[in-house]
Amino acid sequence: MNHAAPAPGDGAPLLKSTTKLATRLSFLIPGIGIACWAPLVPFAKKQIGLDEASLGFLLLFLGMGSVMAMPMAGGLAAKVGSRRVIAVGSVGVALVLPMLALASAQWELATALFFFGASLGAVDVAANIHGIEVEQREGRPMMSNFHGFYSFGGLAGSALMTALLTAGVRPFAATIGVSVLLMVALGVAVPSLLRTRSSNDAPFFVRPRGIVLLIGVLIFIVFLIEGALLDWSAVILEESRGVEEARAGIGFVLFSLAMAVTRFAGDGVIARFGGRKVLLGGSLLASAGLALVVAAPWTWLAIGGFLVIGFGAATLVPVLFSAAGRQKVMPVDLAISAISIMGYTGILAGPAAIGFIAKQVSLPGAFSLLAAMVLVVAFFSRIGERPA
Repeated sequence: MNHAAPAPGDGAPLLKSTTKLATRLSFLIPGIGIACWAPLVPFAKKQIGLDEASLGFLLLFLGMGSVMAMPMAGGLAAKVGSRRVIAVGSVGVALVLPMLALASAQWELATALFFFGASLGAVDVAANIHGIEVEQREGRPMMSNFHGFYSFGGLAGSALMTALLTAGVRPFAATIGVSVLLMVALGVAVPSLLRTRSSNDAPFFVRPRGIVLLIGVLIFIVFLIEGALLDWSAVILEESRGVEEARAGIGFVLFSLAMAVTRFAGDGVIARFGGRKVLLGGSLLASAGLALVVAAPWTWLAIGGFLVIGFGAATLVPVLFSAAGRQKVMPVDLAISAISIMGYTGILAGPAAIGFIAKQVSLPGAFSLLAAMVLVVAFFSRIGERPA
C-alpha cells in the first residue's frame, strides 16, 4: 500500500465513519450474492433438466471463475486501486445473478456461473485488501467485524431469497429485486471507499512464499473445514446421530449463527488478547467442537458442538488476513490474492476430500481428522502476533 499504517496513539487522524460503512458494505455484497444462489439451485436443476452428476459438473464453473479472477483482482487492485475492483466486481454480481435464474441450457448456466464466480472472487479479494488498508489506517483490529458483515450477508441473502420464492415470486423477479438492493448498497459504498493503489509496476500474480505461504496453508485448513461443514454437517447428524432429515440442517445453522455473532464481537477480543491468543484459543475451541460432534455421548451435545466450532473458527480467518497485511515478504495486494486462492481451494476441496476419507474410514473418522487438522493453526498461532 502507498500509505503507512498508523500506530495506535501516534496522533494519526481516524477514518471517516462513511469509509468504515463503505468497507462493511463491500463485504456484505458478496455475502448476499453467493447466498442467493443456493435457494436457486433446485429451480435451475429442474428448469434445465439436470441430474446430480450434471449439476455437480456445472457447479465447478462457479469455483473456476473465482479462482481465475482472484489473482487478476489482486494485480488490478495494486494498479488501479481496490475501490475500482470492488465497484466493477459488484456490478458483475448484480448483473449476472438474474442470468442464473434465466438459464435454460447447460452452456448458459455454465457461462453464468463462471462470470458470477469471477465477480464474487474479484470482490472478495478487493474487499479484503481494502479492509486491511482501513484497519491499518485506523490502528486497531477491524477485520473480524468486516468478515462479520460477509457472514450476515450470507444469512440475510439466503433468508431473503427463500422468503421471496416461498411467497410465490418467480426466480427471475426475485433475483432482479436482490440485484437492485445490491446496486443501491454499491451506490452508497463507492463514493466513500479509499482511492489507494500500490504500484503501476506491480505484477498481476506472484507465487506465495515465506510467511505468506504459511498463512495460505492455515487459511486453506480453516476454509476446508467450513466447506466440509456446509455439505456434510447434515449428513453426519442424520447418519451418526439419528436426527431426522428435515431437521439435520440445524447443525450448519448453529455454526453460521455462531460465526456471525462472534465476528461482530471479535475485534474487541482481538484487541484485548492479541492475535496469537485468539488463534490459539479459537483453533483449540474449534477442534473441541469437532470432537463433540464425533464423540459426544448425547445427540443434543453433538449438535451443540457446531456452536462451539462456530465460536472458535469465527476469528481465525480475520486474524490471518490481518497477519498477511502486516508481512513484508510480498506486496499486500498480491499476498491477499494468493491466500484467497488457497482458501477458496479449501472450500472447493473440503466436501470432496471428506467424501473420499469417509469412504475409507467412516464419516466420524473424517471429522476426527478435521479436528486434528485445525490444531495446526494452534501450533502456528504465533503468526498472529503484531510486530513491534
